[in-house]
Amino acid sequence: MAREAWGRWGAADEAGAPNRIGREQVRLAASLVRTGQVVSLAQPLSPASPVPKHRAGMQHFMGRDGGDYAAGAKRPGGFQFAEDTVVLPLHLGTHMDALCHAWCDDHLYNGFLGSTVRSTTRALRCGAEKLPPVTTRGLLLDVVALRGGPLPGDASIGREALQAACARIGATPGEGDAVLIRTGWQEAQQPGAEVDFTREPGIDVEAAEWLADSGVALVGADNYAIEVLPFPPGTVFPVHQRLIRDYGVPLLEGMVLKPLAEAGGGVFLFVAAALPLVGATGSPVNPLAVL
Repeated sequence: MAREAWGRWGAADEAGAPNRIGREQVRLAASLVRTGQVVSLAQPLSPASPVPKHRAGMQHFMGRDGGDYAAGAKRPGGFQFAEDTVVLPLHLGTHMDALCHAWCDDHLYNGFLGSTVRSTTRALRCGAEKLPPVTTRGLLLDVVALRGGPLPGDASIGREALQAACARIGATPGEGDAVLIRTGWQEAQQPGAEVDFTREPGIDVEAAEWLADSGVALVGADNYAIEVLPFPPGTVFPVHQRLIRDYGVPLLEGMVLKPLAEAGGGVFLFVAAALPLVGATGSPVNPLAVL
């Protein structure tokens, strides 16, 4: 298998494609701001947030609340406070995949061994703390607008569809861009209904390679896999393998993109930062589009 980005930024690099974002990309992105409107692209998180069955859901505990004072807790000078603890899988809701999240043939991005991801020490290479903050030009490739509605589950999005979405906004992916793909998968979910994480519209390998070869720093989408599910016969997460492992492109999954589309956001300032969780395979994020 080809390893297109291995060694590009040095043998020790663990950041991958976000290295493509330099000061010039940041300045260009900042110049795109026109109205100052800020759009959050994240899902709200709660214990009710949907999650694939192989993952635990979110747990939220109050450590100090109003009940403690009702039971007689001290309130020096009248001061009272509340605090809480959250336990959650890192690949829940809107989240960024670190480069240690997926690999194949016993090697991570840049040739690091898969054995460096351990249950006792977490990921020794390519953990979430190695992902730099992303401030760059964002492109919304709105396949929903092209197709006239949310795509059905298992609909494959190819290179030509992405190019048509680019033509619609008058921009093409370039060095250091963050490309966000609206499939409508999340919008099509019915409130209270069980979410089927095994059937999702998403990009195919050719589309993924076209984006990576364009020099993008990050690829995001409003589904949980970025790529189409079920996988093509004889493959397992082929887009994850190519983008994360071979090109070093982090994936931003579970985004909320309808409000951005409704606000007319096609090309914009994009900001996102993973929590610097040492050795983590991913991180919850609150990505922002500034119009």
